Amino acid sequence: MEVHSRGKNVRVSPRKVRLLLQPLKGRSIDEATAILRNLPMPVARRVEKILKSAAANAENNYQLAPDELRVKAAFADEGTRLKRFRPGPRGRIKPWVRRFSHITIIVEDRG
Repeated sequence: MEVHSRGKNVRVSPRKVRLLLQPLKGRSIDEATAILRNLPMPVARRVEKILKSAAANAENNYQLAPDELRVKAAFADEGTRLKRFRPGPRGRIKPWVRRFSHITIIVEDRG
């Protein structure tokens, strides 16, 4: 059975999140948590929180054993964009875009 958890509008670009989601696929929850704890990126804490939420959803809503779960898929989609403008040279403006991500983690039981 597949169970998912989603973090919406996380304030980091999807490209940065995808770099640390790649090694999680196919790992157990404990291994994936250990990988995320040892990464120096601040967004790893947020991804770890989403991973724990998916495991808790599986345990509480579907009575699946947490030690039998593994990460089936983990991906980051483009979220909303915060668009602002900054002053540029000679009276012009420069666009300034802050990207957001929707992070989804899907876990399933091994059996």
